[in-house]
Amino acid sequence: MKNHNPFRYFKTSPGVIRLAVMMYVRFPLSLRQVEDLLHERGIDISYETVRFWWNRFGPMFTAEIRKKWAVSMRGLPQWRWHLDEVFVRINGETHYLWRAVDHEGEVLESFVTKKRDCKAALRFLKKTMKRYGLPKIIVTDKLRSYRAAMKVIGNEARQETERWLNNRAENSHQPFRRREKAMAKFRSPATLQKFVSIHSSIHNHFNQERHLHNRQIFKLKHTAALAEWRLLAA
Repeated sequence: MKNHNPFRYFKTSPGVIRLAVMMYVRFPLSLRQVEDLLHERGIDISYETVRFWWNRFGPMFTAEIRKKWAVSMRGLPQWRWHLDEVFVRINGETHYLWRAVDHEGEVLESFVTKKRDCKAALRFLKKTMKRYGLPKIIVTDKLRSYRAAMKVIGNEARQETERWLNNRAENSHQPFRRREKAMAKFRSPATLQKFVSIHSSIHNHFNQERHLHNRQIFKLKHTAALAEWRLLAA
């Protein structure tokens, strides 16, 4: 049985589509800025085309990246998770973006809710553990919802809430906050959930921990990441 080609009805080459999606999601650029940058390369498309592409192909690329990454993560010992939540305003209402990162700063899961209670925390924890397994330590802030949810699950002994211990999660918010500013907010919780899922997966894919490697090793890892990106949905 032949694999379905997702690009078969598009006149634009798959390489250009992948480039546009990567530029828009990975970097804090607006749709019109991506349009201008592509125009400088001789690619004449509308910013609305960029919007359509990231909505159409972003989830497809993300699913492929996450499938490979989740399989490798489940085979490794989960040492420490850092959980935190971010306030996001949507149409004048406050929503909460729950985020889980591992001890290396890789984003594990992002989950949008309207409340910050035990029920929301429990859904977030169950969703993350179903995909990645159970960690040895879970670092959180002192929000009581985490403790209540962990009591339901039965792993409250793994929780740590010491001061400054959750800086890993706090720092991981910065790429999302920069991207949020460039997008001029979100219009609905569904749009926010869709974008953060795509953004976190692409961020993980290209996050080569530059500070841990010399220039030569970083170039090799970055080249490998680009090569894998160019083969997505091929």
